[in-house]
Amino acid sequence: MSSFIIYPAIDIRGGKCVRLVQGDYNQETIYNENPVEVAQEWEAGGASWIHLVDLDGAKAGHPVNDELVGNIARSVNVPVQIGGGIRTLADVERYMELGVSRVILGTAAIEDRAFVEDVLAKYGDKVAIGIDARDGLVATRGWLETSEVRAEDLAVELAAKGAKTFIFTDISRDGMMGGPNTEAIANLARISGQTVIASGGVSQMSDLTRLAGHVNEGVGGAIVGKALYIGNIDLAQAIEEIRNVTAPN
Repeated sequence: MSSFIIYPAIDIRGGKCVRLVQGDYNQETIYNENPVEVAQEWEAGGASWIHLVDLDGAKAGHPVNDELVGNIARSVNVPVQIGGGIRTLADVERYMELGVSRVILGTAAIEDRAFVEDVLAKYGDKVAIGIDARDGLVATRGWLETSEVRAEDLAVELAAKGAKTFIFTDISRDGMMGGPNTEAIANLARISGQTVIASGGVSQMSDLTRLAGHVNEGVGGAIVGKALYIGNIDLAQAIEEIRNVTAPN
């Protein structure tokens, strides 16, 4: 059986660890002034990956907190992935030089297909495609705009160009603590034939076990944010439970 990875999320805005509700920059909660400390705490709790988002970068259209991301990458001994405002090859190369293990391309997947195909050709599995959908249609620019492209169509097209990992967010579920859209996530994995990481809506342990039940269909993990910060999910316990759920019989 494939492994299912829990990715603790650190969303960065103004150099601080924050959470937004459904991507709304006016609905922000600051959880910690020092994201480096947060990353170290998640590593100590057993995290095998850490998920970073440059919220300022997503809005600005270029990396803003890249120095801080590099500090985080150097401060932990587990790989980190970063998304938010990565639109040029220079952005990707900069993050690779800073020690990031995987970059996440979102808006660019819709707006600059040639760039995405170039990055996939050059960096392969060091690239994840972030597909954020509202009512099945891909949203861009920090969720401020919605395209006419269906999530499944984009995944199939980019899988054919070499994309191995997708991060899927149902925006309606993000930050709402109502559970992820497991059906849509598993469906995307089946249709694309690639690994899909769930993002948005994970609020309790049962959400993770439900997602992990689809690991053999390609659901390879879940990004967890608010539920960890408010104590609904204990990271170390969750990792242990998922290990038991996905262990071969």
